[in-house]
Amino acid sequence: MMTNTQKHKTVTIVGTGVIGVGWITRFLANGFDVIATDMAEGAEERMRAGVEQAWPYMKERGLADEASTNRLSFENNMQKAVKHASLIQENVPEREDIKREVLAEIDRHAPEDAIIASSTSGIMPSTLQQDCNNPERVIVAHPFHPVYLLPLVEIVGGEETTQSTIDKAKTVYKQIDMKPLVIEKEIEGHVADRLMEALWREALHIVNDGIATTEEVDAAIIYGAGLRWAQMGPFMTFHLAGGEQGMRHMLKQFGPALELPWTKLKAPELTDELKEKVIEGSEIGAGDLSVAELDKQRNEFLVRLLDLVEEYWPKPQTIMKDE
Repeated sequence: MMTNTQKHKTVTIVGTGVIGVGWITRFLANGFDVIATDMAEGAEERMRAGVEQAWPYMKERGLADEASTNRLSFENNMQKAVKHASLIQENVPEREDIKREVLAEIDRHAPEDAIIASSTSGIMPSTLQQDCNNPERVIVAHPFHPVYLLPLVEIVGGEETTQSTIDKAKTVYKQIDMKPLVIEKEIEGHVADRLMEALWREALHIVNDGIATTEEVDAAIIYGAGLRWAQMGPFMTFHLAGGEQGMRHMLKQFGPALELPWTKLKAPELTDELKEKVIEGSEIGAGDLSVAELDKQRNEFLVRLLDLVEEYWPKPQTIMKDE
């Protein structure tokens, strides 16, 4: 978290849906001034309610000395909202045409030295910066829900993005207690979402083929791989699976199995029957708990889990560069 001696900054959050509210909460909790803007009717009321709901978890994690929800202001006019920000975080709907138009408008009115970041989960920055007069300051900064708790942010520069923009962005995101992962080569879906998408496709095939229910698939992750993944990723997991010789033995012993057609990389057709299986299974899995109650349970779990993760990480061999 930031200290009193850290330079104070102002950020603007464009789009105040679930991801936007997550960014707002995280910046506020780390002592920033936040200007939010969204033209949707009732946006300010929903935004403030979302921040209020998330704030107790930030208190539990630890607030910066200057942290206050009073540092949040709302501006209906996006042009005015971006005029004094050092970073503008865009969170409008995941449509290329909308994002390009909004980012170009932000670029026309933001300060010359401001960073312009998109939270897009799939669009490449080179595409997003095409209509901007200053494309060198446009990046992707893709977070994960809930943004106020999960620390990973994928930073991706486009063809026109400068290294100084990447470096400045890393500094800002570290100031709000995030783990910036700079992706050197842009690709649709970046890194983490592509990995999750592969698992999601395979899960849909397993349910569609009647091999397991949605609850059984979830249980397979919760009580198996998921427990390990909270501490280490797939490569380190398999390194340990190789015994004393680590990954060298693992690849020799189990590598040939990779050629077996266990998985189906192409997604199954999302038929009405499959949709109903997934919907009904998810509702059964939720039981009597509402989405709001499940959300609360997840947040409480993540707060406790993050404490445990931080106890064991970072290790001497750090994941992130320049940590």
